[in-house]
Amino acid sequence: MKILVINSGSSSVKFQVFEMENESNLCRGRIENIGPHQGKIIIKCKKRGRFVLDRPIPSHKEAIEIILQTITSNDFRILDSIDELGAVGHRVVHGGERFAGSCIVNDDMLAAMEACIDLAPLHNPPNIHGIRVCQEILPGVPQVGVFDTAFHQSMAPESFLYGIPYELYEKHGIRRYGFHGTSHIYCSQEAARLMNRPLETVKVITCHLGNGASIAAVDRGRSIDTSMGFTPLEGLVMGTRCGDLDPAIVPFLIEKEDLDHDGISQLLNVKSGVFGLAGIDSYDMRDILTAAEKGNRRADLAVRIYCHRIKKYIGAYMAELGGADCIVFTGGVGENNPVIRELAMADLDFMGIVLDHERNQTMPTELISRGSVHVFVISTNEELVIAREAKKLVVEARINQD
Repeated sequence: MKILVINSGSSSVKFQVFEMENESNLCRGRIENIGPHQGKIIIKCKKRGRFVLDRPIPSHKEAIEIILQTITSNDFRILDSIDELGAVGHRVVHGGERFAGSCIVNDDMLAAMEACIDLAPLHNPPNIHGIRVCQEILPGVPQVGVFDTAFHQSMAPESFLYGIPYELYEKHGIRRYGFHGTSHIYCSQEAARLMNRPLETVKVITCHLGNGASIAAVDRGRSIDTSMGFTPLEGLVMGTRCGDLDPAIVPFLIEKEDLDHDGISQLLNVKSGVFGLAGIDSYDMRDILTAAEKGNRRADLAVRIYCHRIKKYIGAYMAELGGADCIVFTGGVGENNPVIRELAMADLDFMGIVLDHERNQTMPTELISRGSVHVFVISTNEELVIAREAKKLVVEARINQD
């Protein structure tokens, strides 16, 4: 079975094609700057290598049509025909409480997704639009929605509720949802595989560290806690997001800095994090580490704050899990910055977390520890998780029909 995975954004569409028999990636790419400006098509596949083309791409429908034309063209020939597609898997950022798992999309499912738009007003509309376009272009192909938040629906109320009047949870759905679910799923599964143990026997702390960052406590395949909350703003200090913050600071800043709703949102989401702390014109951790090595004291402070917050969550989740079998670092920062990993795990020997400094500096690598708690560096593969979910649901639907 071949699966097309689509991640539809406000002005871009990313895609991958998988052969699910051996879970190999046949083709990947992205279409950028959809709309009135000059667009860009970037495609990479085994047969032809990398292909880049600039051309107008006025709509998401045309973008997805270009993807389908490309993967069936004589030049690429990823598919002999569209009939080979077993399903299209779609990333959907927010599923609220309605979706504790993936689903084959129908009209009722789409209506439920649209009901979650208030929870993710920037992301859910283009995600849903991508699904509708694929339904129109590929009427006979199952469309599967896979939600970033679904994995964390296994959290208990004591983990997901805030200390505000319970009626506000009932009325507005204000609770901790968590994000990066597909990454946390993939990395916990891979960690169990690397330890040659069933996932149902393993306790894992997964650290997804990129511009957006979150940590999850995964107990035998189930998320029991995670650092992001009602929005992706809560938790770790990130590239441009502040992370955990005393909520009383918000009205204080609104008054003192004369900010409106958009102004405070920009401040906390776009101007904060290591970008706001380091005082250099970059939120790329490589640039901040370079500045710190050159003696920039604010950049050094930003790195230390970033790593302190990671260590704090690792300690908290060790307590919640009653000890962990392993810790996973993934994402652009987690996979590629040995300095961050070393600082985040410094002085945790008493927990059985003992870094192998030589292995930590060797890239690429997997196991980087020598203590009782394994520490892995794993390259995440969220698209493969989406493809796996799509295949599973389509196969189950066929069995039920028979």
